[in-house]
Amino acid sequence: MQRKTGFFFDELCFWHNSALQHVVTFPVGRWVQPPSNTGHAESPETKRRMKNLMDVSGLNRSLYLRSAEPLDDATLKLVHTEAYLQRFKFMSDNGGGILGPEAPMGQGSYEIAKLSAGLTYAAVEVVLNGELDNAYSLSRPPGHHCLPDRAMGFCFLANIALAIEHAKEKVGVGRVAVIDWDVHHGNGTQHIFWERDDVLTISLHQDGCYPEGYSGENDIGAGEGEGFNINIPLMAGAGHNSYLYAVEQIVLPALQRFQPELIIVACGYDANAYDPLARMQLHSGSFREMTHKIQQAADELCHGKLVMVHEGGYTEAYVPFCGLAVMEELSGIRTEVNDPILNAIQLQQPKERFEMFQRQAIDELKSRFGL
Repeated sequence: MQRKTGFFFDELCFWHNSALQHVVTFPVGRWVQPPSNTGHAESPETKRRMKNLMDVSGLNRSLYLRSAEPLDDATLKLVHTEAYLQRFKFMSDNGGGILGPEAPMGQGSYEIAKLSAGLTYAAVEVVLNGELDNAYSLSRPPGHHCLPDRAMGFCFLANIALAIEHAKEKVGVGRVAVIDWDVHHGNGTQHIFWERDDVLTISLHQDGCYPEGYSGENDIGAGEGEGFNINIPLMAGAGHNSYLYAVEQIVLPALQRFQPELIIVACGYDANAYDPLARMQLHSGSFREMTHKIQQAADELCHGKLVMVHEGGYTEAYVPFCGLAVMEELSGIRTEVNDPILNAIQLQQPKERFEMFQRQAIDELKSRFGL
């Protein structure tokens, strides 16, 4: 079924400088674009190449392409402390630096991060008001690791949390489910909604990958939020079948129990088989099928209201094919693009004995969560 699908992006987001570099002798920032080959994992090229593949495939001619306004400072304070925002802006205005663990930034990153968060909110708003069926936000810098008072893991503002809080303030949305399939744990989103029962947070992630050593299967929220936080740590090398099994056995029943009015996916692609920062063996078909299942759940539970927000993914050559698969599934439009290494990854999937062991662990989690 073809849908009215929005795609929110802005060239300026590709100008966030994560490597503190110069172009020849020119300081990066303002009107000087950062070099494309920064040597840093969080390069703009994965996202730019995804957008480019969508262009040359012809898919973008059938989408609703939009930018957005940056979030204002008052909105940022719905999630972030004033002291943190002041520190972030000061560093951004004065050449950049290291704002937190694994969080380097350059001149002007404060304004770019506000735009990245604005793209996320705009995607949420048009879906909630019924203008579009679903939407994708190509946000950069990403957001799911960011805490109210600290940047970390390449994340400087909590894009999804800000969009939820702003939508509650402006649109009045009630229950929101956040599914995070970025390969790294969505610790920022978990922390922000830890004691809330109006936001269900679910993270599928490589066990112990990032934050280093973290699994989280026993972390279920606290106070009113107890039972509204679900972590699904998967073993390194889990592969396509294990991810789909986790979605079917835990994610979909949790959504059914929660009955959300909106579903947001923290859509990282770093679980793909070629990513340098993880070891999970997914391919473009994995992201296509997971999107299909979550869209089906959205159709059943919340009139199809689904928003995808770009998070991680660090292999320039392969992220575009995974992202295109998601966009094709969201829009209901298939292009003529073929994933050139899909078959190779499928042949390298885990063997049955490994998958049985992983399924057993997923079944134990399902029982623990009462699903």
